[in-house]
Amino acid sequence: MSPDVNRDFFYMKQLLFFITTKSYGAYINLLCFIAPKKASLLAFSLFSHPRKGRLNSTNLPPFLAESKKETFDNNGLQFQTYRWDGDEKIIFLLHGWESNTARWKKLLPHLVGTGHTIIAIDAPAHGLSEGKEFNVIRYAASTDIVAKKYSPNYIIGHSIGGKTSLYYQATYNNPSIEKMVLLGAPSDYAIIFKNYVRLLRLNSRMERLIHQHYWERFQIKVAEFSSQHYAHSVTTKGLLVHDLDDTVVLHEESQKTNQFWKNSVLETTEGLGHGLQNKAVYKKIVDFILQ
Repeated sequence: MSPDVNRDFFYMKQLLFFITTKSYGAYINLLCFIAPKKASLLAFSLFSHPRKGRLNSTNLPPFLAESKKETFDNNGLQFQTYRWDGDEKIIFLLHGWESNTARWKKLLPHLVGTGHTIIAIDAPAHGLSEGKEFNVIRYAASTDIVAKKYSPNYIIGHSIGGKTSLYYQATYNNPSIEKMVLLGAPSDYAIIFKNYVRLLRLNSRMERLIHQHYWERFQIKVAEFSSQHYAHSVTTKGLLVHDLDDTVVLHEESQKTNQFWKNSVLETTEGLGHGLQNKAVYKKIVDFILQ
């Protein structure tokens, strides 16, 4: 395609996304007055359903195809793990939203160099894992199912996988976990939620209904689902890495977590964005694990 065609295609996709999200928002806003329960379920479904991040089992990246694969069950839904065997020390890898285990391709050789066993988990509704819904609570529960079998010593999580890692340790208090690494991880779930409300232009009644839905389903208040409320209980050593130019999750999110997680240190990078795919970052991670 020519540059002009590529540009026009990009603008068309942006316009279609804008029209679609606003149309959904208008419909949900209307529905909340007619059928509030249905509106809540629809809004939650849209919020928790990833649009991308799936893998094709017949066309896996070579490094995943060569791994030892194992599936686990979480309330009737199968989720996928990938294992690279090493010594008795075990590293868990938790990817982020609309991603999958393939995101660890560049980091993996550096982790293999530690000699430790590595186990990566496809989050619910991502990669080769079943389901249509993703949430941190289910992701943490899946992590615990694998942890019960393999007793990990280290967890590395990117983005919402990082938030899941911290929530997991605060909730399950796994004594085998020695250190955790959080890469570009959000602190306040309320910010993610607010961005969603703003994107769809949901009205205040609909916003209250979704808050109510979260409480009824998870017994969690969105405003309290943040590191401020649970990081202080985590005594595990932590390394936070966050980039100043991250536009997906702002750097101040890791600053908040670092403030409440007393046994953590924050490493700040610049120019790497949200992905943090960089050899200097990989070295920081390996050095932290081995020290």
